[in-house]
Amino acid sequence: MGVTGTEFALLALSVGVGAVLQVSVGFGLGMIAAPVFSLVDPASAPPVVLLLAAGVTAAVLVRERGVADLRGCGWALVGRVPGTVAGALLVVVLPAKHLALLIAGVVLTGVAVSAAGYAPRARRSSVFLAGMASGLMGTATSIGGPPMAMVWQRLGGPRLRATMSAFFLAGSLMSLVALAAAGAIGAHTLQRTVLLAPAAAAGVLLAGPLTRRLDARHTRTAAMTLAAAGAAGLVAQQLQS
Repeated sequence: MGVTGTEFALLALSVGVGAVLQVSVGFGLGMIAAPVFSLVDPASAPPVVLLLAAGVTAAVLVRERGVADLRGCGWALVGRVPGTVAGALLVVVLPAKHLALLIAGVVLTGVAVSAAGYAPRARRSSVFLAGMASGLMGTATSIGGPPMAMVWQRLGGPRLRATMSAFFLAGSLMSLVALAAAGAIGAHTLQRTVLLAPAAAAGVLLAGPLTRRLDARHTRTAAMTLAAAGAAGLVAQQLQS
C-alpha cells in the first residue's frame, strides 16, 4: 500500500516522537506510532513498529549498560513466550478493522491505568503475568509497554530505562520471529522500516538533550495525551468506515 508524502511525514513524525519517549521514559514508541500506522498504513502495523522499536531499545541499552534488572527481565521473558504465540495468532485471525480497534483499546486502557496510578509490586508472579500480557499485546498491536511500565514503575531513572529496554529488545525479537512464522512480515515491512529508520535515529539523538530539559512526569503526561488522541482518532476512523 502506497502513502502520500504528507502521510509518510506523519509516520516519520510519530516514529521520531515515539523514539524520544522510548529513550526518555522506557516506552512510548508503540503507543504513539501504532495508532498512526493503523490509520495511514495498516499493512505496516505492527511489524514495522516492532523492528524500529528493537533498534531504539538497543541504543538505550548501549547508553544505560550495566544497570538493568536482568533477573526481573528473565521472569518477564518467560511469561512473554505464551503471550507472543497468542498475539501472533490474533494477527492472523483478526480482520484489519478489529485489529485496529484492538490497538486503540490497548492504548486507551494503558492510558487509563497509568492515570489511575496503579502500581503492583514487582513480585515474580506479577512480573511473569505482565510479561505474558506484554507479549500478547506487543505482538498483536506493537504496544507492549503498559504492563511492564506498571510492574516496574518503582525502578528509578536509568535502571527503569535499561530494564525496560532489555526486556523489549528480547521481546520484540521474539514477536518478530512469531510474526514471520505467521507470514505477517514481507518486503513491504522491510522497505518501510528502512525508510523510517532515520526518523527513529533522529529521535534517539534528540532524546539526550531533551530529557535533561524536560520534567519526567510532564513528559509522561504528554506521551499519554498524544497516545490517547491517536487512539481516539483511530476509533473514529474505524467506526466511520
